[in-house]
Formats: sequence, C-alpha cells, structure tokens
Amino acid sequence: MNASFAGQTVVVSGGANGLGRAITLAFAARGADVWTCDVLEQELAETVKLAKGTAGTVTGRIVDVTDALAVREFVSAAEAASRQGAVDVLVHNAGGVAGQVGRPLEEVPLEDWRVLFAVNVEAAFIFAQAAAPAMKAVGAGRIVHISSGAGLGVSLTGIQAYASAKAAQIGLTRQLAHELGPWGITVNNVAPGFVRSNPATERQWQSYGEEGQRALVDRIALKRLGTPDDIAYAVVFFASPDASWITGQVLSVDGGK
Repeated sequence: MNASFAGQTVVVSGGANGLGRAITLAFAARGADVWTCDVLEQELAETVKLAKGTAGTVTGRIVDVTDALAVREFVSAAEAASRQGAVDVLVHNAGGVAGQVGRPLEEVPLEDWRVLFAVNVEAAFIFAQAAAPAMKAVGAGRIVHISSGAGLGVSLTGIQAYASAKAAQIGLTRQLAHELGPWGITVNNVAPGFVRSNPATERQWQSYGEEGQRALVDRIALKRLGTPDDIAYAVVFFASPDASWITGQVLSVDGGK
C-alpha cells in the first residue's frame, strides 16, 4: 500500500523500540510529521535518529503515558504544530508486561495488576480523551490501539492482568468507535501475535528453549514469526483512506492461528 501521510500529524506512544519504533518509522517514511513518546530516553533518541532522511519528521518526547497531564501536554504540542490544529492519527502502542512474569493467581499483588491496567488500558483512554476534542472539531481522525492476541485468547506467559487489560482495551476500542463515529473518527485495534520486538519479548523467546520455540512456530499457519513491520503495515492501513469505512474492528496480525 502506497498511502501518503504528507502534511498529516501522527502521534505514536511507546516509540522507543519494537513495534512503536516500526510504526513511527512507517508513518515518517510516508511523509507524516510524527510525534512519539516513551520513558526510554536513549532508545527514543535512536528512533528519531533512524527517521533522518525519511519523507517526514519525527519529534520525540519523554512522557509517562500514565500521567494524564503529561499526555495532554504532549498531545496539545502535537496539535499546535499540526496544519489543522488536530492530530490526524493517534496510535496507542505503549503497554506490555512491565517486567512481570507469569505467577499463580494467589501470588499476584494487586498493585502489579493495577500497573498493567494503567499502561495498557487507562493510558489508551487518556490519549483518546486528549486527542478527541480537536478531532471532533475538524470532523475527522484515526485512532488505532495496539492490543495483543492475549486479549482475544490467553497470555502465553500466563500473566492474568496482561490478558485482561488487552481484552479491556479491545472493549474500549469498540465503545469509542460508536461514540466518535458521528464525527468521522474511526477507532480500530491491531492484535499482534508473538513478535520478537524488544528486550521483553526476546527474553520470553529465549525462555521457551529450542523445543518450545519450534512448537510456537509450528502453531502458526505461515510457519514464521512476525516482524515489527508486519504490525506497522496493519496500523498504516487502518490510518489510510482505504479504511475510511472500517471502525470498531480488531485485526489479528499473527500469521494465522
């Protein structure tokens, strides 16, 4: 797909590495002015550096996505720099397991449960709440959430809060699609399968061992793991004019299960 985003302002959370970096660079390559944020300063700077020479631009900011005020300030800065005073595309990618591992239910502290809901669900709500008013004012916008196959089934790692939070995020996607649709705003969700995209997923992959790795790949119809670009292309599609009559949908990008 050769969609151009020249002149458009795109906000991507969690752009320091992995899927967020791939999504950021995919939009920049297509001419967008991308504003991306993360808490990993060095990795975020590397994303900005990798975008040099693309058709678009990338601005990186250090933002804790669970801090509502910081998110509003970040989105407002992107809106102020945009041509129409609104973000054209919002991608909430930040999330993950926050360093947690699978444990029996009775051993999970309530605070660990809350941490994963804060970054995976509450942050998605905060970003949408920040961007929606200006999108409504111009009568257009695209919101894309990055969930997980865990939100449609179970977590490979056995982390109860992660699977639950991603399922909740999918519910938020569907609800916002109906609420914001009258203003021409679409809200969709990409649910990736297992992708070796950052230190956490690399540790997960190594923990399976050779036999477990082979079994995981054998369960995939296309017999290969996905790449960050595979996920980025799905996000670009949802943000493109080709998806103008698609909203409230979850696209599994998992190689076939």
